[in-house]
Amino acid sequence: MKTRLTSWLAQCLWMALAWIGSAGAWAQMPQLPEVAARSFILLDITANQILAAKDIDLPVEPASLTKLMSAYLVFDALKSRKIDLKQTLPVSERAWKMPGSRMFIDPQMKVPVEDLLKGMVVQSGNDATMALAEGVGGTAERFVEMMNAQAKILGLKATTYKNPDGLTEPGHTTTARDLSVLATHLMRDFPEYTGYYALKKYRYAGTPAANDSNRNLLLFRDPTVDGLATGHTDAAGYCLVATAKRNFPNVGPRRLLTVVLGTASENARANESQKLLNWGYTAFEAVKLFESGQAVVTPAVWKGQSANLKLGQPNAIVVAVPLGSAAQLKTQVLRPDPLVAPFAKGQLVGSLQVTRAGQPMVQVPLMALEAVEQAGVIGRAWDALRLWIQ
Repeated sequence: MKTRLTSWLAQCLWMALAWIGSAGAWAQMPQLPEVAARSFILLDITANQILAAKDIDLPVEPASLTKLMSAYLVFDALKSRKIDLKQTLPVSERAWKMPGSRMFIDPQMKVPVEDLLKGMVVQSGNDATMALAEGVGGTAERFVEMMNAQAKILGLKATTYKNPDGLTEPGHTTTARDLSVLATHLMRDFPEYTGYYALKKYRYAGTPAANDSNRNLLLFRDPTVDGLATGHTDAAGYCLVATAKRNFPNVGPRRLLTVVLGTASENARANESQKLLNWGYTAFEAVKLFESGQAVVTPAVWKGQSANLKLGQPNAIVVAVPLGSAAQLKTQVLRPDPLVAPFAKGQLVGSLQVTRAGQPMVQVPLMALEAVEQAGVIGRAWDALRLWIQ
């Protein structure tokens, strides 16, 4: 299992989420429509900003949204070549007898990993999920240990897993915030596999035709929606993690994500999620501040083989602002001084603070776009003398 906590993605996402949660970030925001849900979050993934939220740290039962973490571990196993899509896995008695939603596999079958994935993602099959958990972890219990370990790596501070499928079990809880972080990582860490979440229908050959439609109703209503997952138990209510990608002039693709928990019905969770997505796209505009790989600032470096250090982000720096307020944006670079080599490519070195009308909006981590090695003995000695004189 790869540790991604130290990756630029994890650090950028968590710094952005922490900053945007401050009181000042919510000043003068557009009026949010009423959302009939126990808790929810609307996240602009392109800008790494929370646009709307309610009780995002309230512990809730995740139901089948649990399968997002199960999928994360399966995708990781595929990416690291521990398993492959064409490989077949046995169906244990335990998997066959799983209650709740199923893809209707049985112990007489050996099912390809790709079909099990489709069964887990499209049909929310608890039998498919258990077969994958046993195939990747050896046992379901070991797989749950892996789930909880990965939750810590991703910084899911209020999430505890007790099973891979999401059936009700004491202590099996998460939050809307944690689900938004998990979903964001799932899409960014494994873009080659998340296309499964856009599938509208799937049925494994030889199994009943019933239960072959994706429960995410937005896939059938909104062509810009391409995922992600649904969940329902009596305790959790009806839940949906939905994501959409729409194109905009001068910015390009802009992705939003909603986590809506504890609604009254399957239709309600789709309606409330659609309401949030539409509001996010119309009430806010995306402003591209810097292109991918563009240096935000190029400060001087001491004791290095290069005289300067380019600081920026590998992806474009985009912020979301209330419609019509882009002219109110101001930026300021915060960094240590002096900067003394060496610096590794990708090393975090300061941040870009973005304010709107004098209020803090978001703080974007800045990293070294190129490595700067230490200078030789003479170069370091000369710069040490210059620093002492200063």
